Amino acid sequence: MHKLVIWIEPLPDWERFETEWPGFLRLVEALPGLRREATSRVEQFLYGSAQCRWVHELFFDTLAEAESAMASAQGQAAGRRLQQMTGGRMTLFLAEHNEDQLANILKYRPAGEPGG
Repeated sequence: MHKLVIWIEPLPDWERFETEWPGFLRLVEALPGLRREATSRVEQFLYGSAQCRWVHELFFDTLAEAESAMASAQGQAAGRRLQQMTGGRMTLFLAEHNEDQLANILKYRPAGEPGG
């Protein structure tokens, strides 16, 4: 699985951004090949210098599908809307996505270790 990750930096008019967010979602939810999405509001930074207030992830089966979705008419419209909403205060990247369930992870811990 692959995902398009959108990091939104702190914005001068956050209320306007949140008002316009549903319009952006309507565009991205029409992307071809989209499997699911997730939104996270950053509440606390623990380490590092990244400036991020909002993270949105769009999941696709393959990297090619993610790239194709971004190149589609819907993807281009969503990109324009996002640029307008943020004034360019964002970072986008594509990433391979893997996840595992805790029960499976714990199976491989040596006996005597917490959870093992």
